[in-house]
Amino acid sequence: MKIYRNQNVFDAAIERINFIFDEFENVVIGISGGKDSTVIFNLAKKIAKERNRLPLNVLFIDQEAELESVISHVKTIMYDKDVNPLWFQMPIKIFNATSIYDHWLMCWEPGKEWMREREEISIKENIFGTDRFAKLFGAIFEKKFPDKKSCYISGVRTEESPTRFIGLTSHATYKYITWGKILNKKKEHYTFYPIYDWSISDVWKSIFDNKWDYCKYYDSLYSYGVPPIKMRVSNVHHETAIHSLFNIQEIEPETYQKLTKRIQGIDMAGKFGIDDYFIRNLPFMFTTWKEYRDYLLEKLITNEDWKKNFMSIFKRQEDIYYAELGDSVIKTHVSSILTNDWEHVKLLNFERRPAAYVVRRNLPSMIYRKNGNNKANKQVI
Repeated sequence: MKIYRNQNVFDAAIERINFIFDEFENVVIGISGGKDSTVIFNLAKKIAKERNRLPLNVLFIDQEAELESVISHVKTIMYDKDVNPLWFQMPIKIFNATSIYDHWLMCWEPGKEWMREREEISIKENIFGTDRFAKLFGAIFEKKFPDKKSCYISGVRTEESPTRFIGLTSHATYKYITWGKILNKKKEHYTFYPIYDWSISDVWKSIFDNKWDYCKYYDSLYSYGVPPIKMRVSNVHHETAIHSLFNIQEIEPETYQKLTKRIQGIDMAGKFGIDDYFIRNLPFMFTTWKEYRDYLLEKLITNEDWKKNFMSIFKRQEDIYYAELGDSVIKTHVSSILTNDWEHVKLLNFERRPAAYVVRRNLPSMIYRKNGNNKANKQVI
């Protein structure tokens, strides 16, 4: 249930960020080049200036395969005289959902022809003990601020996900604050989301009213009729972002050309187009979605270990959800195969949907399934 207060979200965010600056000596603003982090950066910069806390620490983990318009916007921020840039252009690996053979982009890999040259101001050596994107934030904080109370501010909003809404409103993570998460409680490292309750309209109104610079790729997406909720400007080749490829070819043709040279499978995915890549209707030669899924699993997943993992999770989800949710379960399986989602992000996301939660809640008993190291097998069912 949402509780509305007699305070607008802009003023609430200002109040929250002021609280963060009160509590933490080291505040780092995370940016992606997108609209939400644009708002976070500008709000934090305003407050830091008022409190004489400039320069502002701003962190950007560069995934190399980024849009040129994103990098242009990031440069505007990172070369701001009021910013201490933490621009990481170092070897990491990002999942490539466009190829069944070349599963990773090894960003900034020595000896390769990169999408662009690295910036003079960037951090180029990975000394953080991990090459995975999601783990880097905590690892960077442990290395940079090993003995200092520190926090990271991000632009996550609950409007985009019911799971986020539950996670950021149900329990306190720091003092009375729910809108955050713990990176390392012992070291007092936290992440906070001060615009968690903003709508997409709030975001764009704030950018417009304050005349803040933003990534102009959004303008192009709008002119192409892309719904605001589908407007994505970050990494373009992992399992939840492939639809971006279908616009880049015309909006940023030079970027697309570089992508096709750098990453296997990009051009195939881009040429397919959204209707052929994301199957909405059952192909005529199959009688059921299950038959289609099993055919794809047999023909497309060449790694036997991955195939066994897929089969195990598919069976478990069928047993739990199919009776109530029908072919929506199987269609998720199909989408997972077609995007080479061997890390099972889509399958995990399915289990986080409200409908899936209701099914689990109504089961006769609740059990944990822990099969191997696969995260999808560790969900409460």
